[in-house]
Amino acid sequence: MNPPCETCQADEMSRRHFMNMAARSFLGVRVMPWLGGMASLLARADGATAAAGARASHVIYLFMSGGMSHLDTFDPKPKRKDVMGPVEALGSKADGIMVTNYLPKTAQVMDKVCVINSMTSINGAHEHGQYILHTSYPMRGTIQHPALGAWVIKLGGKLKQEIPGFVAIDTSSELSTGGFFGATYAAAPIGNPAEGLKDSHRPADVTVDDFERRLALADRMNKGFHERFPHPDVRAYESLYGEAVRLMKSEDLKAFDLAGESEPTRTLYGETRFAQGCLLARRLVEHGVRFVEVSLGGWDTHYDNFTAVEARCQDFDQAYAALITDLAARGLLDQTLVVVGTEFGRTPEIQQQNRGGRDHHPAAFTCLLAGGGTKGGFKHGETDGSGSRVRSNPVEITDLNATIAHALGLDLSEKVVSPSKRPFTIADMGKPVMDLFA
Repeated sequence: MNPPCETCQADEMSRRHFMNMAARSFLGVRVMPWLGGMASLLARADGATAAAGARASHVIYLFMSGGMSHLDTFDPKPKRKDVMGPVEALGSKADGIMVTNYLPKTAQVMDKVCVINSMTSINGAHEHGQYILHTSYPMRGTIQHPALGAWVIKLGGKLKQEIPGFVAIDTSSELSTGGFFGATYAAAPIGNPAEGLKDSHRPADVTVDDFERRLALADRMNKGFHERFPHPDVRAYESLYGEAVRLMKSEDLKAFDLAGESEPTRTLYGETRFAQGCLLARRLVEHGVRFVEVSLGGWDTHYDNFTAVEARCQDFDQAYAALITDLAARGLLDQTLVVVGTEFGRTPEIQQQNRGGRDHHPAAFTCLLAGGGTKGGFKHGETDGSGSRVRSNPVEITDLNATIAHALGLDLSEKVVSPSKRPFTIADMGKPVMDLFA
């Protein structure tokens, strides 16, 4: 027999598949996974606000998938050429904070950024490291933990009911899941940000009258099923069609369309897929989306580290600097916490046999916070002379997640019981790093 949580997840997927096929047949549109978030049975009211003292209302989480090299980005060691190789340290706009020459544009916004150079973990495998980064819990074969964005919606509620509260851009569904909360808390998935939210428009060959007729027919067919099976999940899915139609008619749907941006703004961010994801993230928080994740892969640099990291930094540098600059110019940075997270760092040892590669290194790495009430131009913790070990003020992944939750004013002690009757909290045993806040 499957564990209760796995059975629940299987039932969720079966129901979602049924609803998807029914929508295609009767309505002429697909009920995509993002609709789960739209049908969320939240206890919080529309327009929920953060707890007293909280500064952030939104999170933009930039996930550097693969293990970003801290030494080649935000924790350079200029006195150790054996560690740095061809990379050079570069001063920034913040006194006492250096980046590398791969990040010249980012250097100009570091006065708005809080650098955590003392991240540490025991998870040196990608799957396990990424999982705990996103959920605060180790992987288990008997349970799927909710992603951090799902927790934020569960505890804090959505800011607007017309659009999803949690959106994931170029992030795998395994890392943006609702877990044991159910599919209603999973992220609305976006692949190519330039294409926006797919299947959210009424097809041109389906008239408004025909669409309404099909919707009414589907409602009549569903009514008997809902009466026979009064399960909470079934009741949740009963609102899917109505939520879908409201989204299709909502002005907020324009938030997903990058065509609404000016040419100067597009130029500011750049034209790469990650850059477009960052621009879309800014549009979404403007329209009330609470948690947006944008992923940038390619950081797993066992081979030819310096060529690969330079290429990744070119992608990251312009987009990140533009996002911080744009949010600040629009008055949104103070209420938006921008996180740069990665599962671990890379070794100080350079593997010459792999053309200068670096291996996994969970013992010490770097993450960033900006906005949302955090200190700008601030560095927390440090590593030793080679970047191998944390020398002061270690921060574990659960502490980082607790810090994010604290910035949003969420209750770190609030427990949610899983289907297997076990209590869980948003950051497990993590504690917020209060020194990071202004």
